[in-house]
Amino acid sequence: MNLTPLYKIRKLFFQAFYIFILVLLSSQLSAQAPIKPPTLPIGLDAYRQWSKWPIQRIGVRAYMRSTYDRTGGNEGADASHFLFMKGENDNVTLDVKGKGILYFMRFNHWHGSPWHFKIDGKDNVVKETATADPIHAQKRFNSTDFIPSKPFPAPLAYTWSTTKGADLIWTPMPFKHSLQIAYSRTHYGTGYYIYDLYANNNLSEPVRSWNIKTVPDRDVLQLINKSGTDIAPKNIKRISGKLKPNKKGKLLLANIQSPFSVIRAFKLTLPLKKAIDLERLRIVVTWDHAKYPSIDAPLCLFFGAGTLYNRDHHQYMVKGFPINIKYDYVNEKVTLACYYPMPFFKSAHFEITGTDPDDTGTEIGYEIRYEPWNFAPNQSSYFHATYQDFPHPEPGKDLVLLDTRGIEGHKEWSGSFVGTSFIFSRNGDLNTLEGDPRFFFDDSQTPQAYGTGTEEWAGGGDYWGGQNMTLPFAGHPCGAVSKETAKNKKDLIESGYRFLLADLMPFGRRAVIHLEHGGENLSTEHYETVTYWYGLPSPSLIKTDEMDVGNLQSEKAHHYYSPQASDIEKITSRYELGIDTFPAHPRGTDPDKIPGYKNKAGKEVYPAQEKDGRYTRGTSAFTVEINPANDGVLLRRTLDYSFPNQKAKVYIADVHMKADSNDPEWKYAGIWYLAGSNTCVYSNPEGEPDKRFYKVETSDRRFRDDEFLLPARLTEGHSKIRVKIEFVPSDQELYPGMPFPKKGAWSELKYDVYSYVMPDFQYP
Repeated sequence: MNLTPLYKIRKLFFQAFYIFILVLLSSQLSAQAPIKPPTLPIGLDAYRQWSKWPIQRIGVRAYMRSTYDRTGGNEGADASHFLFMKGENDNVTLDVKGKGILYFMRFNHWHGSPWHFKIDGKDNVVKETATADPIHAQKRFNSTDFIPSKPFPAPLAYTWSTTKGADLIWTPMPFKHSLQIAYSRTHYGTGYYIYDLYANNNLSEPVRSWNIKTVPDRDVLQLINKSGTDIAPKNIKRISGKLKPNKKGKLLLANIQSPFSVIRAFKLTLPLKKAIDLERLRIVVTWDHAKYPSIDAPLCLFFGAGTLYNRDHHQYMVKGFPINIKYDYVNEKVTLACYYPMPFFKSAHFEITGTDPDDTGTEIGYEIRYEPWNFAPNQSSYFHATYQDFPHPEPGKDLVLLDTRGIEGHKEWSGSFVGTSFIFSRNGDLNTLEGDPRFFFDDSQTPQAYGTGTEEWAGGGDYWGGQNMTLPFAGHPCGAVSKETAKNKKDLIESGYRFLLADLMPFGRRAVIHLEHGGENLSTEHYETVTYWYGLPSPSLIKTDEMDVGNLQSEKAHHYYSPQASDIEKITSRYELGIDTFPAHPRGTDPDKIPGYKNKAGKEVYPAQEKDGRYTRGTSAFTVEINPANDGVLLRRTLDYSFPNQKAKVYIADVHMKADSNDPEWKYAGIWYLAGSNTCVYSNPEGEPDKRFYKVETSDRRFRDDEFLLPARLTEGHSKIRVKIEFVPSDQELYPGMPFPKKGAWSELKYDVYSYVMPDFQYP
């Protein structure tokens, strides 16, 4: 007679009890999570509370604006395109209304300085050491600082003397109502800026107006200065060991079964002499028994570098905050570490694939640390690293680094875009760096993020002077100055990285990450990319309505009322993106050497579209459907951008309200404002101190999507709302004495309505 040993009975009992508690806990969390979105860490808290990187960001939008060439080309290296100009020393590149925080700004060297940061009506003037003698700056100054320096200390800010070409600022600058950035000088006035706008008050601290006397707290500086070290908690659960390749060609590092947990550290140790041979092994990580892995990427690129060839024997190839690569020449090893927090709710499966079965002498060390995760599944998101290989980029078309629609078998995702690691040349060619990053979120046809170049995205300027550079959130870790100076084939691999923390970019249903290959999308280099993002396979932004202005049936269904509206107009134009057509003779390019280019000179890349709609200089009102369980609403307007500086007051009321009513039930929601137009001023004088000039440029891109956030206090509990738009005239000139080509008006081609909700997600 076989009796089950007592220890086995106990084991089965505790397993059953454990499962019962897990199910009970998860059901309670699932029931409670939709009640309240998580509190958002903002400002310096976004750094302090970096462990909350994976949480859902409800009611916040991130934007990246810049001085890019409005025609889609690369005029002036995407510099010196101004929205409008005021006085000689007041040339505006960014103009925003609303409640938000400016999280990042980048300038090429000191160009444009003194800069004006006008926050809530107060002008804060910032200079740089080289401003005093810009002509001789690079010969005269070995190191430079921002002036004043206290608001912009490293590691939240760096000048070109460190980055080898760019002035970078990560100091958060909150604004309650308005933000404007202007340059005093226009020579090589390049720049891009990342800022957030907020709908609700679920913020870790109130938004207060920044001023020039604000100094970042020391604890944040100390935290970021730990970049390159092990920043994760130490006294938590730990799995470690050493493995050698086997006949299967893959190594199982860990199969963790632990409910509601988060990976805090993932580290690999390679023998120094074998590091380059092992750099193309693949890291494969799967969460919660999913059908597809969320991480599947070459080892070197996942950890921020295009190769592990360390040309100058630096201690750090990547000294990033969330990711680093460190060389130990004494103990002859290379340590690769990732500290992006990675939540899971049942299991985490880590393995390395592509190992050589015959390489039985190589030992790979690993360490994984994890601890409890205190957020419900639908308040959270999974970490992803999506790899793409582009051996033959398509002429005229952006590289698509990530499109979350359909990825891992799921149509919609909510989460945040948090960075990229990318190879942009395998031939030591730095000219590909003229390509612009363009990011689209949640079905917008206009990129919410439009940069000025690949090297700017990775924190450089003037191609980093050909040098390597590594900072906590940006860098150029590998690659020779040129093909001629390369020491070997590996030295020809050029790569960059950009990690987003405070300046991460949330999305509610879809993220599409583009990168232009070369200034006109004509580079033939072999690109490889890894895109870091957090995502949950359920939307936090759902489309609940749309109104097609100009479609009489749609207008009637939405009770559209605009007594001063124009007649319906038909417009044929384009959205902003890349070049419209292949140029007959691409600058510096032999068309016969571009795959797929032959006989395509003049081919249309992005065809024009036809849309109709109206404009008004009075008021418009309409009724739209929203989700009653919303945590705020996003209105997206498709418009004709030929009307300059479109500004309006937005009011919300119950559905019974009429547009011409002065009833106090109309509740003020804020100012909806879009600066500039498809006409801008290009000014890039030859000399730094030279006076600006006025080259007025009008692009053929009249279509634009623009967004406005409605706070939950005005929308929650309602299935329908009445929206009133009240146009506010602007007397802003293109430059003094020169009005914009068109008189201002509020353009309405279409409105799309999205409701913020907590994702409807339960882990598998």
